Amino acid sequence: MSARRMTVCMAAIALIAFALASRAADDVAPDCTFKGLKLWGNIEVVESFPDIKVQIVTSFPDLKVQVVESFPDKCGKWKFVKSFPDLKVQFVESFPDVKILYVESFPGLP
Repeated sequence: MSARRMTVCMAAIALIAFALASRAADDVAPDCTFKGLKLWGNIEVVESFPDIKVQIVTSFPDLKVQVVESFPDKCGKWKFVKSFPDLKVQFVESFPDVKILYVESFPGLP
């Protein structure tokens, strides 16, 4: 293998390792926060300037979400509101910050 080819391979490996490490740093923390934002409470859906971007998935979520009408006081319990939110989210189809799965019971970290 030539020196040039070896350099290109090493650069590619370093780039992949960096991408994986930076993605791991953005995951939901064990205390149910994302970049310091708690992932429960009163949630407002916005079209621009969200606190986080969310994608709804059917498998391998970062967070299991239960929609509630009252007491959104635990990890993954969301009450949708129009004003005075604890968290503003934008639903996206790609490049989310957090992937969620809606559940009827047992919300929280998978």
